[in-house]
Amino acid sequence: MKKFNIQKQDSIHTDTKFMQKKQHFAKKQAFIFLSILVFNAVATPFCVFALDLKDVNSKLSDVFSSFSDSNEGTTVFRSLNIPTGGRSESLGTAITGLCDDITFFDYNPAGSAVLSNSEIAFFHNSWIADSAMETLEGSMRFNNLGMGLQLKCFYVPFTEYNLFGDKLAGNYYSETSLAFNMAYNFLAGYNFKGIAAGYTVRVSWRNMPDYADNQTDKIKSGSGLEQSALGFMADFGLLVRFNFLKNFSSLEPNFNFGLALNNLGLAFTGFSKNFELDDSLPTRISAGFSYRLFKNLLFTTEFRQPVNLMNFSSSQKFSFASGAEISVTDFFDFEAGFMLSGGNPRFSIGSQFDIKGIKMNVNYTLDLTTSFNPVNHISLAARLLLGDRGRSKTRAMVYEKYTEGIELYSKGDRQNIQKAIEKWTEAKNMSSSIGIKFDPAIEAITAAQDLLNVHDQIKNFGSLN
Repeated sequence: MKKFNIQKQDSIHTDTKFMQKKQHFAKKQAFIFLSILVFNAVATPFCVFALDLKDVNSKLSDVFSSFSDSNEGTTVFRSLNIPTGGRSESLGTAITGLCDDITFFDYNPAGSAVLSNSEIAFFHNSWIADSAMETLEGSMRFNNLGMGLQLKCFYVPFTEYNLFGDKLAGNYYSETSLAFNMAYNFLAGYNFKGIAAGYTVRVSWRNMPDYADNQTDKIKSGSGLEQSALGFMADFGLLVRFNFLKNFSSLEPNFNFGLALNNLGLAFTGFSKNFELDDSLPTRISAGFSYRLFKNLLFTTEFRQPVNLMNFSSSQKFSFASGAEISVTDFFDFEAGFMLSGGNPRFSIGSQFDIKGIKMNVNYTLDLTTSFNPVNHISLAARLLLGDRGRSKTRAMVYEKYTEGIELYSKGDRQNIQKAIEKWTEAKNMSSSIGIKFDPAIEAITAAQDLLNVHDQIKNFGSLN
């Protein structure tokens, strides 16, 4: 009896014999090592010469001069706009309409309801002036319900000197955020994958270190607290997934559309003296889509419109981001991205590889947005895949029951048609147990019952004669 095999195809792995598995893993390691060497060979020349590309930067600035924005930098908690790094940055941060891994957190909170696996991830992004972004995330999905936690910290070395060059203080300026996410995927089915809606609530703390008195050179206790700030904000998002002009076989949809409202809230400062409302948060509205043209080729694009809630006329201009991903093998992907914010662009390249359930990401970014001279960023990410809580196993059983029903139905007699309906009913109920409406089984049951009704009508007509 023919059965569906719902497992991911692997062109190298042809059977389950130990030696062939061992050889496959060795080839996999060699390929990953070679890929890293190639990545380094491509990225290193940019890293070495980026700061000398003044002419290139000048020409690019001229090209994009119409996009320059006088309102840039007028909001607080700017670290919320800094990418965590890894795959999301490699794709130009165009994630609002993608959300197929844990990087959804900073872009579209609806993403947790559609992730294939529960994940734990760590991100490190080396930024400018010895600053860095460290991020720890976790997400879990219960059928159509998803939830997650995120802790991220941006920090910059803070050193203060007096007029004579003597070091007075050494500490870190930091912005730390803790976020909780929840989402649900409504109307999830086989043909239409559903409408996911989610929210993220976030609390952020800006820590300003104490600074010295200009007259005495002594550290003023509590002086930093006056400029520290506490922010409360929320994200809201929608994600729609379906198939569109799909020319390959896959259970996953090839087209996603996302809409999100990020960093909606207020910040407060002046805790040591005058408690007051801080400047506007970097609130933005984002819309984007992703399209998998072929099974191994993905495109993603999004548009963002910042909104200054304190003064709408001071809102920044819109920004644009786009990225592409090529799946070279089942365990290695290559990404490239572009983002335009203000008058200068940001270019990114990166790679993702899978080692025994751990997704590793390496990213290089040539950033022309943060300083007059081009700046290099390197980010690393590690994502631990914790499984799907048995959903893939249940889905495989659903297809098995459905296929058995088709084989029974093909025999054409009343008894086998009734048995086919029983198999399809089992498939439908199994699929419902993981929150998915299995349309093929429902449609097959309706068609089979209609056929049985026709049989009965013919039988009754014959008995009347």
